[in-house]
Amino acid sequence: MNTQEQPSIQPEAKPWFYEKNGQRMGGISEEKIIELINSQSLSYGTAVWRQGFPEWMAIENTELRAHLEKVVPPPLTGDKVDSTVVWILAFAPILGLVLEYMVAFAMNSGNEYLAEYAMQNAEFWYVTVILNIALSIWDESRLKNAGINTTAFRGWVWLVPVYLFQRAKILKQNNAYFIVWIVCFILSLLSI
Repeated sequence: MNTQEQPSIQPEAKPWFYEKNGQRMGGISEEKIIELINSQSLSYGTAVWRQGFPEWMAIENTELRAHLEKVVPPPLTGDKVDSTVVWILAFAPILGLVLEYMVAFAMNSGNEYLAEYAMQNAEFWYVTVILNIALSIWDESRLKNAGINTTAFRGWVWLVPVYLFQRAKILKQNNAYFIVWIVCFILSLLSI
């Protein structure tokens, strides 16, 4: 009988792939992906895949969750996120018209006729655009502070209805603020 031990043959480890900025990255070892988690390059909401997975999965829904929890707490859930800013944003098309009139009134030395004329000619339309974009950026930064992975927005904060729709989807909320924004936008167009 041969007393020499046969070297144990271990199956080759399945490489991990992850999504970053809309691109598939990887083919990396588990040790390397754990390093990325520990350096906070990967966090909750990051899509990962490896052989045997039916589809891309959120990293927190895999065996890598334990490593995530060592580094950062999980993000707040949609019902725990403060929605004050997003509701102000929902009414921003109407609020923008009010601000436009105030700017028109101030720029025309308090002359109501000239302010009305400026409003009819949409001379200060950019005030509403700036208000909408600023509120979107502010809301996104608040979501980041709550631990929400906002990379899915991919810079869409400047296009407010898309941002609101994606926000509701990611936080698993209804589309109420998205619908309110659309209605306010239509009303603002009708009032000009």
